[in-house]
Amino acid sequence: MNGLLTYLKTSYTAYHAAENAARELKEAGFVPLAEQDLWQLTAGGKYFVRRGASIIAFVAGTRKGFSVVASHTDSPCLKLKENAALSDANFTRLNTEGYGGGLWYTFFDRPLKLAGRIVCEEDGRLVSKTYESAFNVVLPSLAIHMNRDANEKFSPDLQTELPLLSLGKKQFDEIVKGAVSYDLFAVPAEEPFFSGADGEFFSSPRIDDLSGVYASLTALKTAKGQKTLVAACLESEEIGSRTRAGAASDFLRSVLDRIQNALYPSDMVPSYASDSFLVSLDNAHSLHPNHPEKCDPTNRAVMGGGIVIKGHAGGAYTTDGMSSAVIKTVFGRAGVRYQTFFNRSDMRSGSTLGAVSLGQISVPSVDLGLAQLAMHSAVETMACSDYRELVRGLAAFYGADITFDCDTATVE
Repeated sequence: MNGLLTYLKTSYTAYHAAENAARELKEAGFVPLAEQDLWQLTAGGKYFVRRGASIIAFVAGTRKGFSVVASHTDSPCLKLKENAALSDANFTRLNTEGYGGGLWYTFFDRPLKLAGRIVCEEDGRLVSKTYESAFNVVLPSLAIHMNRDANEKFSPDLQTELPLLSLGKKQFDEIVKGAVSYDLFAVPAEEPFFSGADGEFFSSPRIDDLSGVYASLTALKTAKGQKTLVAACLESEEIGSRTRAGAASDFLRSVLDRIQNALYPSDMVPSYASDSFLVSLDNAHSLHPNHPEKCDPTNRAVMGGGIVIKGHAGGAYTTDGMSSAVIKTVFGRAGVRYQTFFNRSDMRSGSTLGAVSLGQISVPSVDLGLAQLAMHSAVETMACSDYRELVRGLAAFYGADITFDCDTATVE
């Protein structure tokens, strides 16, 4: 858990998550590639490529086909607008807008950092650099004496109540001094911590979905399999994946195409459907002990119950009967614990990047995740045992040889 703890603590934004992942991959022997270069790949070689706040790492296979785990690097937070400083004679507030569907009341009265990237001009080039403030900012609540209804109803106005209290206009101007532009966010700076009599629970900002990102990279570092093994960590899922490096872009598809063309130059037709499998990895709602009525009566996930296999009749999750059977077979043979999750039929389902990714690469797919509480809160909670099970399960997936022939699947 120590590696995950450090990753969550230091990956304040998707830009930090990709940068920290790149550093760890280099230390593990993965070779960085650039999209504009010609790729010369060797079977068994370890590589990664970045675009924006996305990073795709892979181990080149000895046979055709891909085993892909897709997760996302971003989490809900507050994004600073341009000309962010709102100053008067006493205070400076920072003008923000919501990024993703945050549980906004949890962002009040806790330490927040300014973090993201700043774009500067250096020697005639525009250079993007990650940034995190050494100081904290805060989003102060209005006292109960001035807001008597706060405990009955509290719905913060995104324009008037989400701007943050800074230390002064001069200080913010120093941050962006010399910047041509920036993508800066106010993000929770809470330290990750363990709870429970035996430390069985783990709480931190950005568990959704950096726990999935780090688990996929951890499994990939030591994974062995005949196909090309891929960890696709993609930006902007929380806002619909509609960026040039998100799941709806051509990033994942172009990387898989280039891998196949580099390893099999005589066969220019990508063969994904029969030889590949995609795990869409994003967390699931755990049974809340105070609100069991919010869960499906027969498919409710619990923290400590193992990896969650998620299903939805409307396609919010990509799991179907065959893909569910495949991953259950993989986990069963490896002794990995799993459980199933469906939303209540009268509740709206969330979605993941899996269905979006399938618009780019049409392969069999399953949606997995960890059971967690307080999703999209400033601080979320999961079970330590589930994270360890997830790393084991992904390693087993990478090591399995899965093939499809019409309505038949083979798992070896």
